[in-house]
Amino acid sequence: MLRWQAMTAVVTTRSRRRWTYADYCRIPPDRMRHEIIDGRHYVSPAPSPYHQWVVAQLLHHLMGAVTDAGLGAVYTSPIDVHLGRGTLVQPDIVVLRTANRSLVGDKKITGVPDLLTEVISPSRPHLDRRTKFGRYERAGVREFWLVDPAEHTIEQFVLCGRRYGPPVLCTDRIRLRVLRGIDLDLHRVW
Repeated sequence: MLRWQAMTAVVTTRSRRRWTYADYCRIPPDRMRHEIIDGRHYVSPAPSPYHQWVVAQLLHHLMGAVTDAGLGAVYTSPIDVHLGRGTLVQPDIVVLRTANRSLVGDKKITGVPDLLTEVISPSRPHLDRRTKFGRYERAGVREFWLVDPAEHTIEQFVLCGRRYGPPVLCTDRIRLRVLRGIDLDLHRVW
């Protein structure tokens, strides 16, 4: 039997063993967000309506700019992204360039997407800002957006070699780095 330990509304299992994708597949549906990062199991409550509204607005604008233009595909949570042994995440938004659409399988995306977006939840800022940030950087995710709906900002991180460069704080517009020529008006998001 698993024992749960609350961590500021994010729950992680107390276990000495490392979680695997097979363990993840055995979790019964419970309307919670389950993720495994470096072998640790994280459970988060459903996001707030405003969180989901911001995700929907970003998704809408990205779909128009990326999918409708034939440049790639855009996905939204819940979607499983398998970043390697011991890590299965559910980012808020996933963007794959056309060249990387082969990463999409029947049940999950396996491999490194071009852009991952996390909308910060008040219940789990440390998970998004530190744990997922570090894992995405190590996996080689080329572009990562950390969206703060309370502040109406997006911190854009772009991979430079093996590390993310300094964040670009976007308040008015954001220009995708993994797909040239795409520029989003953030006033239409908030």
